[in-house]
Amino acid sequence: MFKNHPKGLLAAALSNMGERFGYYIMNAVLVLFLCSKFGLSEEKSTLIYSFFYAGIYLLSLVGGIIADKTQNYKGTIMTGLFIMAAGYVILSVPVLATPQNSAFLLAVTCVALFFIAFGNGLFKGNLQAIVGQMYDNFEADAAKKGEEALAIARDKRDSGFQIFYVFINVGGVVAPFVAPLLREWWLENNGLIYNSALPAYCHQYLTNMAAMSAEGLTNMQTLVESVGGTWAADMTEFCNKYLKVFNEGVHYSFIASVAAMLISLTIFIANKRIFPTPTKKVAAASVEYSAAEKAAMAAEIKQRLMALFAVLGIAIFFWFSFHQNGTSLSLFARDFVDQSLVAPEIWQALNPFFVIVLTPVIMWIFGSLARKGKAISTPRKIAIGMGIAGTAFLFLAIYSNIMNYPSATEFRALAPADKVISGAWVLIVLYFFLTVAELFISPLGLSFVSKVAPRHMVGLCQGLWLGATALGNLMLWVGPLMYNAWPIWQCWTVFLAVCIISMGVMLGMVKWLERVTQ
Repeated sequence: MFKNHPKGLLAAALSNMGERFGYYIMNAVLVLFLCSKFGLSEEKSTLIYSFFYAGIYLLSLVGGIIADKTQNYKGTIMTGLFIMAAGYVILSVPVLATPQNSAFLLAVTCVALFFIAFGNGLFKGNLQAIVGQMYDNFEADAAKKGEEALAIARDKRDSGFQIFYVFINVGGVVAPFVAPLLREWWLENNGLIYNSALPAYCHQYLTNMAAMSAEGLTNMQTLVESVGGTWAADMTEFCNKYLKVFNEGVHYSFIASVAAMLISLTIFIANKRIFPTPTKKVAAASVEYSAAEKAAMAAEIKQRLMALFAVLGIAIFFWFSFHQNGTSLSLFARDFVDQSLVAPEIWQALNPFFVIVLTPVIMWIFGSLARKGKAISTPRKIAIGMGIAGTAFLFLAIYSNIMNYPSATEFRALAPADKVISGAWVLIVLYFFLTVAELFISPLGLSFVSKVAPRHMVGLCQGLWLGATALGNLMLWVGPLMYNAWPIWQCWTVFLAVCIISMGVMLGMVKWLERVTQ
C-alpha cells in the first residue's frame, strides 16, 4: 500500500491515530455525556458540542498561522499534543454534578474542551501540511527524472491522502467502545444496569420532583426497577448514586485519550527527522523575479485562492450535514434504535470501520478508471460525494416517513409499549452511504488544498480547510432543534436538500476548478 509513496507517510498517519482516538471518543459521548452528567437539554448539549467542534477546526487556522510565521511546524505539532493531553486529564477527574456545583463543573468542562480544541488546532492542520509537503518534495524529485515520472508522482497524491485518512481512522474504530464498556462495567460493579433514559429522569427528580407528572413517575419507577434499584418514597439517594456511577465510567475513558496522545507524541518524536522541513524548502526556492513575473504569480495565486474558497464553501455544507453523526444522528441512535445489544455511542465506530474497509475499494475503482484513461478529477469526486451524502439522508427520510415517526420530543413521551423501535440495520445503511461520501470529500479535499495552496501559505490554507469545517460545525445545533420539533423525516429532508444543492453548485464549477489544478 505504501509502495511508491513518500517516506514518512506511515509515520505521519500513526502520529495522527492518537488524536483520532480522542476525537472519536468525544464524538461518541460528548452530547450524551453532557445530558447525563449535567441534565442539560439536547439543544443546550448540542450547542456546546457545536462550539467545541467548531473550535477544533477554527483554531486550526490559528495553528496554521503560528506554524507559517515561526516555520516551526514540528514544534507546533508537539505543543498541540501536550495541550490536548492536559484537556483530557481535566475531563478524566470524576466529580458528581449537584445543583450546588453544576455551574462550576460545567465551566471546568468547557475549559477542558477549549484545551482540547486549541491543542487540536496546533496539531491537526500542520500535520496535514507536512503530508502535503512530502508530496511536493516527492513530485520535485520525480520531475528531475522526466515528465512521465512527474505524472506518475502527481497521481499518487490523492491515493496518498486516502491512505493517510484510512490509517488515522484505526483509532476511531476502537474509541467508541471505550466509554460504553467502561460505563457498563462500572455500573455492574456497583450492582446496577445501563439504561440511557434513566439519567434524564434522575435529573428531573432531583431538580423538581414536584413538577413530575404521575405518568413520568410511573415510567421512572419502571426504569429504576429495570436497572436493579428499589422504588421508595424518597429516591434522592438512588438518583445521585446512579448519576455518579453512570458518568464515572465515561470520565475514566478520558484517561485512555491521555495515553493515546502520549503514544502519538512518542511516534512523532521518533520519526521527526524523516518529516520534511518547509523552512529549508522555502529558503532554497528564494530567487529574484521581474515585475512581469511577479504580476503573473500574483494572478496565479489569486486564481488558486478563488478555487480554494469555492471548494471551502461546499465543504461547509458537507460538514454541517455529515457531523450530525455526533448530534441529531447520535440522538436518533439513542431514541429510535434498539439498544438491547449495542449502546448508542458504539454506533460511532461504524464510520471509521467503513473508512478502513471501503478506502481500498474506492482507491481500486479510482485507479482502474485512471488506467483506462477515464480518471475522475478531484473536484468532480467532491461533487459526487455530495450526491452520495444526499442519498444517505434520502434513505433516512423515506424510512422515517414510512415508520410514521413523530418529532423526537413526542416519541420520547410515548409509553414504552407504544414505541416502534428501529433495527440496527438502519444505522448500518446510513453510515455506509455517509462514509462513502466522506471518502469522496474529506481526504480528497485535503489533497485539493495541497494542490492549489501557494507554497508560502501551506499551513494557512490547510487551516482554511479546517476553518470551513468549523463553520459547518457552528451550525450543528440546528439539527437537534429540527429533530425535536418536527416529524423527523422533515429534519432529514433538510439535510438532503443541502447536499443536493451543494452537489449542483460544485458540478457547475468543475471545469473551472479542473483548469486551476492542472
